[in-house]
This record gives sequence, C-alpha cells and structure tokens, in this order.
Amino acid sequence: MYSLETLKNNYLAHCRVQKELNEKTVKAYRIDLTQFIDYVSAYDEPISKDSLTSYLAALHTTYQPKTTKRKIASLKAFFHYLEYEDLLEYNPFNKMRLSYREPKRLPKTIPAGTIQLFLNTIYQNYQQTSSPYQKRCILRDTAVIELLFATGMRISELCNLKYPDIDMENYSVRIWGKGAKERMIQIQNSEVISALTSYMDAFQKEIAQSGWLFVNRLDSRLSEQSVRLMINKYVTQAGISMHITPHMFRHSFATLLLEADVDIRYIQNMLGHSSITTTEIYTSVSMHKQKAILSEKHPRNGMEVNGG
Repeated sequence: MYSLETLKNNYLAHCRVQKELNEKTVKAYRIDLTQFIDYVSAYDEPISKDSLTSYLAALHTTYQPKTTKRKIASLKAFFHYLEYEDLLEYNPFNKMRLSYREPKRLPKTIPAGTIQLFLNTIYQNYQQTSSPYQKRCILRDTAVIELLFATGMRISELCNLKYPDIDMENYSVRIWGKGAKERMIQIQNSEVISALTSYMDAFQKEIAQSGWLFVNRLDSRLSEQSVRLMINKYVTQAGISMHITPHMFRHSFATLLLEADVDIRYIQNMLGHSSITTTEIYTSVSMHKQKAILSEKHPRNGMEVNGG
C-alpha cells in the first residue's frame, strides 16, 4: 500500500490531468487532504471508520458548516478515487450518514440608491480630475463596475475576460463560468456601452498586447484583489457606510431583477446557475424585503379604526 502522501499526490495529478480541474481547485484539494493526513497520521489505521469519524467530528467543532461541507466533499472525492483505482479495500464513507446544519444565509445586496451614489461618485471623479493618468484609471474603473453590475457576473469571470469575449457590434459579452460553462449576456444600457467604449478606446494598445479585456498598470490581467481595493476606494469617497464586495453587485443584479418581476428562469441563465435551487435563494431575499415593506409602508398600519 502506498503512503497517504503518495496517494494524495497521485490524486492531485489525476485532478489536474484527467479531470482538467483548474489550479485554484487543485490547491483547495491539496490543503484539505493535507489537513486530513496530518490528523489521521497518529492512527494505526489512518483510513478507517474510526479515524474518519474522529476527523469529521473535529471538522464540525472547528469550522463553519459551509467550510466543513466543502472539506468533506474534498475527502469523499479522494476516497472515491482510491476505491475506483482499487487502492482501497473498504470505503468507510459508503456506510456513513452525513448531515450538515448549515444556516440559511440570505445574500447581501446593495440598495439601488447606494449603487446610484457609488456610480455617481466614480463619474464625478472623472469630471473633477485633470490628470490624464487618473482619467485613464477612472475610465477603466468605470467600465469594470458598470459591467459587473450590468451582467451580474462573478469577479473571477470579469477578471478572466479576454478581448474576443466582448462584442461591441452586438453589445454582448461571452462569460466563461464554473466548469468552463459558456453563457452570453446582452449589454442593453447606453451608459454601460459608453463606459466600455471609452475604456477600450483609451486602452486599445494595452488590451491588444496583453489579450485581457481589463488590464493593470503593468499591462497584465487585472486581479480580483485590485477590483476589491477599487471598490473600497470609491465606497470611502462616496461616504457609504456599508461594506461592499464585488459579489454583492451580483446579488443585487439578481434581486433587483426578481423584484422587477423578471422570471427566475431567465435570472438563472444569466447568472450561470446549473440548478434553479441555487437561484431560488433570491426569492427569499425578495420575500424578506416584502415583509419589511408591508410592515413599515402599508397604509393600514397608520389607520385608526374604531373597534379594530
């Protein structure tokens, strides 16, 4: 029997070559499996029901349910690989009942008025600065934020856009989602189109040289961290008190469309969700807002009725 470390490395190579998983996913698997191996190394039988049960209990007491669920999924996939390759006589997962008490968390959204204030701040910055360098930077920032909100794409999807992915003749963008799934989103707002056109005209040389749609000052791909820092900068300048993340623009995109009576199936396709169940979380957000509106705004609440 090979050592667990060797089995882990063989499995990671299998994930990278055979399953064609990206490096980010492989890295997560490596971390999770290394943690498991370190824990069970003290057992005489590292791969046994006793060692696994003990490890799962430790996960539940150490991590939040969502993280625990992910780490167990990594482990189950590893054990399944060992079983499939006949490297494991008995898979202890086969007769284990797993349950997760994962609290239902509603997606955090940005109020429409706050988004408007945020965008106004960016455009005002452009008008007020006289520095050509600053104007170029703000053109890029404007295009990034406008496209992020206009399409509801993930920050990773935005940062990985390449020049051929955007079609400014038909005003559409090709997005490569999880599992290399492709989807097309139309861009139908004139100000968003104008922001993208101005940016692409100003950065035409850099885009052509790098191949990426959004570039940094080193003419390479704009990083996700750069977008986060960009958002934090304009949040501060706008005097917005709430913490805003790139993913909140995606949540707001979905929730505001749902509140505008857009069919949830269309929203599912635009977000790139493989299951409608994932999209239905936004229904809970919408109902949560409905409850607040009816409790605070309904005219009946202010009526004094005799005998009522």
